[in-house]
Amino acid sequence: MSARIGVGMVGYAFMGRVHSQAWRNVSAFFDMPLRPVMVALGGRSAEATAQAAERLGWAAAETDWKRLIERDDVQIVDICTPGDSHAEITVAALEAGKHVICEKPLANTVAEAEAMAAAARTAAGHGVYAMVAFNYGRVPAVALARRYVAEGRLGEIRHVRAQYLQDWIVDPEFPLVWRLQSDKAGSGALGDLGAHIIDTAQFITGEHLTEVAALTETFIKERPLAGGSSRLTARGGNGRGPVTVDDAALFIGRMSGGGLASFEATRFAAGRKNALRIEVNSALGSLAFDFESMNELWFCEGTGGGLRRILVTEPDHPYVGAWWPPGHGLGYEHAFTHEVKDFLEAIAADTAPEPSFDDGLRVQRVLGAVADSAAHGSRLTPTEDI
Repeated sequence: MSARIGVGMVGYAFMGRVHSQAWRNVSAFFDMPLRPVMVALGGRSAEATAQAAERLGWAAAETDWKRLIERDDVQIVDICTPGDSHAEITVAALEAGKHVICEKPLANTVAEAEAMAAAARTAAGHGVYAMVAFNYGRVPAVALARRYVAEGRLGEIRHVRAQYLQDWIVDPEFPLVWRLQSDKAGSGALGDLGAHIIDTAQFITGEHLTEVAALTETFIKERPLAGGSSRLTARGGNGRGPVTVDDAALFIGRMSGGGLASFEATRFAAGRKNALRIEVNSALGSLAFDFESMNELWFCEGTGGGLRRILVTEPDHPYVGAWWPPGHGLGYEHAFTHEVKDFLEAIAADTAPEPSFDDGLRVQRVLGAVADSAAHGSRLTPTEDI
């Protein structure tokens, strides 16, 4: 039997639901060195938290995240709250000797991310580890793309093109939920979606963005106040309030290997539900991925033919061997199970998990550079200066 390790999670909305499923499922499909026990769920409302704990499979409910961290039966703290609380909860948990997995983006500001990364480095010296929950690198097709690049099959990277397109706030009467408020979310499409494509591009290529030039725009300046929300739906309340984040962000940049890159993040692409797309063009070929066809990777090796479709469901493809027979595709939630698997294996091996908080800080610096560039006439802005 694997050793047990207690998990406490803060937050039970959209991300809390999918993280809960990952903790429930990981030991059923993977041979794990540690078996997670869903000890306690944290939230502000006693009634709502207790109901969520029962529904999602948590043994207890806490209305104060500090009490959750203090529990002796909790060794891992999973943070699924809005970005304005990430730094405080993370630093407290690490200082208490708890391993931490934190939703993306790491923080709302570079300064917060720097403090979190510093706390993670200190904790790692005591065998306590932290990981950022960038889930798309755990999609088998994306992990396979990274493998091909790492094996040298594409050679020198020349172009990276990345988009993340959604449409859930196209309606100007969609209410003013927390994701549209800078004090809670930090930024809009830039942090919510842009963070993912920055991380995915850096994950696949093994390179990082060194400089960017950007434009951002808020199309709808004011919205009805929210009367309540669940996942990506909401109902309006009384009155209206200002939207204080970007609705869309466009930026170009340069990769550390010298290649050029372009990025687009928007929540105003009507008809696009969750279209995270990335294409890499290199000296020896190309690859392309679209999350709306998440079990497919398009790959061209050499210059003599076109891109060919690879159905990423074979047992030798990353993560897939633990699941279903070939041709039986995986879904959105499986990436989170893979994320939890990798995190638990790193803890058991006493090694730093990836993506680390330093990786999250690097993404945060790119986000900061994009915002700075957009605020100053799209000037070319080095990412390390932010």
